[in-house]
Amino acid sequence: MTASAPLQGRVVIDLTTALAGPYATLLLGGLGARVIKVENPHRGGDSSRTNSPYVTASGLSPVKTGDEDMSVSMLLRGRNKESISLDLKTSEGRDVLLDLIRQADVLVENFSAGVTRRLGIDYESVREVNPRLIYTSITGFGSDETGGAKAMDTIVQALSGVMMTAGDPGDSPVRFGLPIADLSAPLFAVIGTVSALLEATQSGEGQHVDVSMLGAMTSLVACEPFDAFEEMGYPTRTGDYVPRLAPFGTFRAADGWFAVCGPTDAFAAGVFRAIEEPELADDPRFSRRDARVSNSDDLHQRMSDWAAGQTVAEAMAAFEVNGVPAAPVRSLADAVRDPRVQARGEVVRIQHPAYDVDAELWGTGVPITFSRSEVGLDRPAHPLGADTEQVLRELLGYQGEQIAVLADAKAI
Repeated sequence: MTASAPLQGRVVIDLTTALAGPYATLLLGGLGARVIKVENPHRGGDSSRTNSPYVTASGLSPVKTGDEDMSVSMLLRGRNKESISLDLKTSEGRDVLLDLIRQADVLVENFSAGVTRRLGIDYESVREVNPRLIYTSITGFGSDETGGAKAMDTIVQALSGVMMTAGDPGDSPVRFGLPIADLSAPLFAVIGTVSALLEATQSGEGQHVDVSMLGAMTSLVACEPFDAFEEMGYPTRTGDYVPRLAPFGTFRAADGWFAVCGPTDAFAAGVFRAIEEPELADDPRFSRRDARVSNSDDLHQRMSDWAAGQTVAEAMAAFEVNGVPAAPVRSLADAVRDPRVQARGEVVRIQHPAYDVDAELWGTGVPITFSRSEVGLDRPAHPLGADTEQVLRELLGYQGEQIAVLADAKAI
């Protein structure tokens, strides 16, 4: 990482686990911040460390075969981070954390609501130690939630209504395979954190950035006026097609699937030429968008019938020559190997820190390109507690005797 990284010189204390929090700190690390991940030494650290599968000396395995084996989840989420072991339930561990906070610009946590208060490390408690600290919380329902309600991605998907946006009318709820709630909240958390850092350069004061998974997910659902659709009688669940944007949807070809988006009159005319029915552009049932919406079932059936007699490659060629936005539906393995996203560092190779084994694993990069700043996720995840002594010595100035006392107290 060069000195031009946007967050170069910023220190982030990472008190997160699982996915939502670690993804936020992963991005901050990719933007150049020094991320110090704090993990409990007596509980195996971040729960992601025990997510199967694992990278072993001989390749991928569903179970751990040795102490140095690491889960693919941790290899993904632990990059660009230093790991220190610290038991925050001990007074010695909390004292070390407070020393770290004195040196930090940001703290990110995703404990259940109320846990930080019980540990004595909530925002009101630590702001006295470092008034400039940006304290970012990612919780299921907000830091002010009472009752300790638990949130998981599927729970938030259910509560946000997003499960009722996919599938056909009358289908059972559709859970998104991608953990969209766990991934959307950290994006807002990073936006909030960087915004608060920018504001602190003017005010000199830190603040609490509070993001809930439910709020983040529901705000995305609310970007589409589904309540208006229902009042107008438009279905909110339309399966393979989107009638209000016809011609629009996914279609089965002879050897696979493809997607087509033709909501404008010009694009629709291109679709008509591609499916060898150019006369539809002059048909009052299809010539204008509102008319196509009213006759979308007929239109999409025509496209489906045509698609059944084409290969995906033939369909793509027909749409391309007629200027229609279209794409094959690719497998996940093919998608992450797209040379365009690899060349831009949006997807990068994942490596084990110790094993010289090539499992050809691809993971998220930093999907932001700057004209001057250098960003990226180029440092592998570290084993649990691998950086404890170095961080205590270099960042906090602890001496060997102090570190030994902490070890004897089982605080590290």
